[in-house]
Amino acid sequence: MKVTVIGCGYLGATHAACMAELGHDVLGVDTEDAKIASLSRGEVPFFEPGLSDVLRRNIDAGRLRFTTDYDEAAAHASVHFLGVGTPQQQRSHGADLSQVFGAVESLVTRLHGEHLIVGKSTVPVGTAAELSRRIAVLTAGDEATSIELAWNPEFLREGFAVEDTLAPDRIVLGVDPARTDSKAEGVLGELYREIFEAGVPFVRTDWPTAELVKVSANAFLATKISFINAVSELCEVVGGDISTLADAIGYDARIGRRFLNAGLGFGGGCLPKDIRAFVARAEELGVGDSLAFLREVDAVNMRRRTAMVELIENACGGSVLGANVAVLGAAFKPESDDVRDSPALNVAGQLALRGARVTVFDPKAMGNAGKLYPTLRFAESAAAAAASADVVVVATEWAEFVHMAPEELASTVARRVIIDGRRCLNPETWRAAGWRYLAIGSRSEPVLTDRQAGLLRKTSSSRSTGMLV
Repeated sequence: MKVTVIGCGYLGATHAACMAELGHDVLGVDTEDAKIASLSRGEVPFFEPGLSDVLRRNIDAGRLRFTTDYDEAAAHASVHFLGVGTPQQQRSHGADLSQVFGAVESLVTRLHGEHLIVGKSTVPVGTAAELSRRIAVLTAGDEATSIELAWNPEFLREGFAVEDTLAPDRIVLGVDPARTDSKAEGVLGELYREIFEAGVPFVRTDWPTAELVKVSANAFLATKISFINAVSELCEVVGGDISTLADAIGYDARIGRRFLNAGLGFGGGCLPKDIRAFVARAEELGVGDSLAFLREVDAVNMRRRTAMVELIENACGGSVLGANVAVLGAAFKPESDDVRDSPALNVAGQLALRGARVTVFDPKAMGNAGKLYPTLRFAESAAAAAASADVVVVATEWAEFVHMAPEELASTVARRVIIDGRRCLNPETWRAAGWRYLAIGSRSEPVLTDRQAGLLRKTSSSRSTGMLV
């Protein structure tokens, strides 16, 4: 089938490439010349495992191309996916829908005949109804043109976007509840035929429900993450172990273990802005009390960053002024170069403002991190970042950090002190190698053996800084 994908950012580029992978003739559309030029060369302008291979393979096969021309898009197909961004508004927590409205208006004014627009962007409930009204105004008097609007929300996880598009947990389709002649289900049934043949569940519903599904899923995940982080705050006071606690409650099938990892909390371009927009929309509809708890979910998440900075300060004797701190990780999660609302970078920035000499390393996000925090220092490897470090901080759980042996850093640091911001390291392994290991969710550390204390003294800097060893 011939389809267009309007908007070629993270969502749109992934969807366009994967639709071509399913055998469809796909035209990606975006207003940014540089982005279209990059994609046309087969170059993905962000890091997403596996996507570049899918992109190049389908460009070479002639099933995928890109343009900035809306006239070309209107002529190419009768099915149009909408995948533009919905960032947080600058002066409120609501979603900025200007790209959504702009893209639809640019497309609809060029359409003739029968067309289907399928929204994939994450939008506040009621957006589809508003878009339908605008489409009706734009096509008024044109009896030869009929445009149906449906909503097919995305559920992509950064680092797994190709897999989540081609083998999703479910596909949700919302149509106009007042329409009796909808053709959207039949069209998407054919577009996603290969996916449905694999047994993927198909949820058919109305516009409001489809719009609410994505933000509800994100809000639930955010709540689960903040819940375990709130409990970890209590563990820090009473001496409990949050990892063991999470394991214990995770055995309950009603709860499950996934997303019960205490640490720096969530970030990125989706969860933070989506839960804030969810609350803002509920308040606009007069039911703000129903989602008021999400404000505390957000607050708990943000508190973890400050708690991490304070833990690092305590490890440095109460102040990081003049301390060398290595921060391993800049992306908000592993397998991504996305630094939007990154807890790792937020911690690095706070440390720098408090007078620390911060050096950051991330396997994929160095370029984006440098643009966002140009005053930080960056290294080409974990070992280089840890050179002369008084404290090493693991802030993003990249596999190379999780499986890093203590010996890899021992000869380069000033002090063997490591702080696990994701509780992803093996504490006993690091302590046995003579390191002082600290992590969020623990009140205190075990008493050091004589050997560990000796190693710490041996690797301490000769200069006097007033920091604890």
